[in-house]
Amino acid sequence: MERQLISHIAHADHPIASPISEANLLRLLRRAKLPSGARILDLGCGAAVWSVRLLELYGDATADGVDLSDAGFADARRMAAEAGVADRLTLHHGSATTFTAAEPYDLVLCVGATHAFGGLTPSMEAIGGLLAPGGLALVGEGFWERPPGREIEAEIGEYADLPGTVAQAESAGYHTVYAHVSERGEWYDYEWSWTGTLIDWALRHPGDDGDAAMAAALEHRKMWLDGYRDLLGFVTLLLRRCCSDAPDGRRVTEGV
Repeated sequence: MERQLISHIAHADHPIASPISEANLLRLLRRAKLPSGARILDLGCGAAVWSVRLLELYGDATADGVDLSDAGFADARRMAAEAGVADRLTLHHGSATTFTAAEPYDLVLCVGATHAFGGLTPSMEAIGGLLAPGGLALVGEGFWERPPGREIEAEIGEYADLPGTVAQAESAGYHTVYAHVSERGEWYDYEWSWTGTLIDWALRHPGDDGDAAMAAALEHRKMWLDGYRDLLGFVTLLLRRCCSDAPDGRRVTEGV
């Protein structure tokens, strides 16, 4: 099975797709205090849950969601239709790194997707090219609560601690105006949901795909339980771009 499809299945019961509760997600989105007619861009949108929630909160906003995989697009369209915001959401199947737009955005999201740009710092630089002067970025990134062992870091990746993560995010001309650090319970709920949903799907779909899903779930669960559990943190930063930094013009790619 493709990695993107496995991830989509695993997030079916936790569509926020990050270790964040619904209540804390809404708190983050409300703190954006978007202006009337706001333009929103969601890079690595998956099933576009964050965008749909934003469109529900901000009744005249519009949103573009971009993802390299369209595995979540059917769910995104269904949720948008149920919420009555489908006419304000456009989905783009393609790479977040090459997406361009004719007009800048008031809010750009990149939650759990900074790897697409090669890390947090280059992600912030890329976001800056799509933001209106004084616009907001909502970025979710991992950080080490305390130094991990070399083996764990090699498996999970290189992250800074929390102060270092904030410094990296702000280094490209931003100021942090709010943030949420995922709580232990949010992490545990996310991990048990990710692995449990995938295991349940595998049990109900015997065969090659089921075997692949089961193997992915058990490998992930072991990596969490025996590895990064209570070591890896997750912070979602709301950052405002310095007003003097205006983005270059971009052309809009076609939606799907």
